[in-house]
Amino acid sequence: MSLDVKQLRGALGRFATGITVVTCRDAAGQRVGLTVNSFNALSLDPPLILWSLRNASPSVAAFEQARHFAVNVLGQAQMPVSQSFASPVRDRFAVGDWAEGEGGVPVLRDALACFECALESVQPMGDHRLFIGRVLAARQAEGEPLIYHAGCYRALGDVL
Repeated sequence: MSLDVKQLRGALGRFATGITVVTCRDAAGQRVGLTVNSFNALSLDPPLILWSLRNASPSVAAFEQARHFAVNVLGQAQMPVSQSFASPVRDRFAVGDWAEGEGGVPVLRDALACFECALESVQPMGDHRLFIGRVLAARQAEGEPLIYHAGCYRALGDVL
């Protein structure tokens, strides 16, 4: 039995995720960023996180050569930031209030959480690459997360 890719994508879309913007600086020092929902904690000791990126992404080279990157977890009010970084706009960083973090990486000042990382490893896996980062700094703020489920942005419901 062969697996239908469209059906697989639909099933994966039923898993609700948070939304992040992952950022770095490329070899020329230019800011690079993209919207990512494939983000996970990997280890507390040592502190490691992971996220994945399609091999075909134009940003792969920048993230592979970067020594540092940041994962900015978005809150409900930051849907415009997510949309900007998911689109082909010229200056994605025009949306949001950005500062410099560890290694000069862009960090979103009002992110719900932010993980500033040193690139630990890049692992090719099928049509994606897994980026593993050692967390050098982490911060959090109060607020509700921006959620992505079944192809739509969502807000959290009532606490059960």
